[in-house]
Amino acid sequence: MLARRGVPFQTRDLFKEPLTLDELRALAARVGANALFSWRSPTARRQGLVPGALPDEELLRLMAGEPRLIRRPLVVAGERVVVGADPQALEDVT
Repeated sequence: MLARRGVPFQTRDLFKEPLTLDELRALAARVGANALFSWRSPTARRQGLVPGALPDEELLRLMAGEPRLIRRPLVVAGERVVVGADPQALEDVT
């Protein structure tokens, strides 16, 4: 979608180059740890993780250790952070 609109972007394979705990903390400060966490992922389900059961710092540590727990796509554009496949929010990224 961004390429189609001519918006320049860089990609990062979170499985080859995982986000650090500090990077996750910085993103969570902007959108919240719960918004970053992929609650519907098979990995979260297998672990029995449910929203509200763990403090934010523990969620961040889990995501730092297992990128499958990060909700994707994750788009950072200047001050904006778009988490998940939200077509309207992605359309608004400039």
